[in-house]
Amino acid sequence: MPQKSIREAINEALLLEMRRDPSVFLIGEDIVGGAGGKGEEVDPWGGVMGVTKGIYGEFPDRIIDTPISEMAYIGAAVGAAVSGMRPVAELMFCDFIGCCLDQVMNQAAKLRYMVGGKAEVPLVIRMQMGGGFSAACQHSQSLYPLFAHIPGLKVVVPSNAYDAKGLLITAIRDNDPVMFFEHKGLYDDKDEVPDGDYSIPFAEARFARDGSDITIVATGRMVKFAIEAADQLASEGIACTVLDPRTVSPFDEISFIESLEETGRLLVVEEAYPFCSFASEVAAIAAQKAFYALSQPVRLLTPPHTPIPFAPELESAYFPDAERIAGSVREMLDAAAPKRGAAA
Repeated sequence: MPQKSIREAINEALLLEMRRDPSVFLIGEDIVGGAGGKGEEVDPWGGVMGVTKGIYGEFPDRIIDTPISEMAYIGAAVGAAVSGMRPVAELMFCDFIGCCLDQVMNQAAKLRYMVGGKAEVPLVIRMQMGGGFSAACQHSQSLYPLFAHIPGLKVVVPSNAYDAKGLLITAIRDNDPVMFFEHKGLYDDKDEVPDGDYSIPFAEARFARDGSDITIVATGRMVKFAIEAADQLASEGIACTVLDPRTVSPFDEISFIESLEETGRLLVVEEAYPFCSFASEVAAIAAQKAFYALSQPVRLLTPPHTPIPFAPELESAYFPDAERIAGSVREMLDAAAPKRGAAA
């Protein structure tokens, strides 16, 4: 099976769906930037990360470059979706969602409900998230918990190329608005990805590692770090389950609770802000629905509740990484071990 990067997998999913369904089109800033000059053939760069590169040549009438106005083109995408099209809008950085939050939160998310199901909003909004590039606090956030809070939106956070392709195909075919978060630090990571058409259902978590000592729930780039930590801990005789939800809304509670019933311990690792976060929601689900399966308190490993720093040294200290994940697991297991001299 061929190895493909997340960038290539997403590009392939877009092409497959545009070839399959003429109602699918792309809209966003700079996705046709650099195309054409007088009398010359120039392939567009394909957005700030080059994800849509090569699509314009095949579908010049279905890929739309927009002015720098998120309010305008996200609003246009919502209207197009209600009118029977299937737009895939690229928001560039998720940090810019404030410019068009009304169009997403009050229009796309609620229209189907407000008209009693007589209208559908088959809209995908792709956007970058996450740190690791010293892009500072206005270009490094992971805001998917914000959208998981809003009913009517589905929220997808892939962590690898295989999932990115299958989940994006599912998202484009879905009749509800989907917020699709791509971590900018993972675009070049490669995985085995089939050439053909396949889809991955929403609310179906992936077990990236299986183990009986502890369940680690992680999203996006934190899945990569959790796997590295689990592999390191395995050499020490510690067996970790790494559960990647893939979609945070809807969330696969069944797989999550089954894992807790096996391991009895939970560490939630997240790159997003800690207060009112997805990590805190996972902890709440564990407390409400799997409390008696837990052998010790849940632990959350998140950044501090501050804006993301610019300086590389501070940013490195700000985000969890594989070493901090492994250290947290060791601390939890050490706390659970019998104390020296304790009665048998």
